[in-house]
Amino acid sequence: FVCADSGLSLIDLNDPLHPKLLDTPSLAGLKHPRKIALQFRYGFVCDDDGLKVIDVTDIEHPKLLDARVPIADARDVYITRTYAYVAAGHDGLIIIDVEKPDSPKQVENFPTEDATAVRVGMTNSCLYAYVADGRAGLKVLELTSPDDRDGTPTYMGFSPLPKPRLIAW
Repeated sequence: FVCADSGLSLIDLNDPLHPKLLDTPSLAGLKHPRKIALQFRYGFVCDDDGLKVIDVTDIEHPKLLDARVPIADARDVYITRTYAYVAAGHDGLIIIDVEKPDSPKQVENFPTEDATAVRVGMTNSCLYAYVADGRAGLKVLELTSPDDRDGTPTYMGFSPLPKPRLIAW
């Protein structure tokens, strides 16, 4: 998948020396897609309207679902387990529950000055978000921590609710 001014394009790379652009009329509802992240049968796309979901079960015939979260300036998305982390410009880092991809819902918003990109990683039992903030540089957010056991009863579960806390920049 390639995000371009013309939309979201799918390129068949089965023969890497002869890539083919596939027709994807079912994705015409995307408006200036910026980023896509894939997880299992779904693609999560940032566009002018926010975060949208596509079903890629049949990879050559992806379908835009009626599943979206409006975000004024969705720039980047990173998916991990049951959450999508969206860098949303002046709206900060928006965390969206995508456990049910056909009905995503916003669960958290961490303010930043100009969130441009986000990546998530884990060290031991702590989950971190690394947010590129166009004005303040790199911000490191602790999303889960064993220190929060009393306040986060699902901390040891498969996908605990993130509680972002700025720890470095």
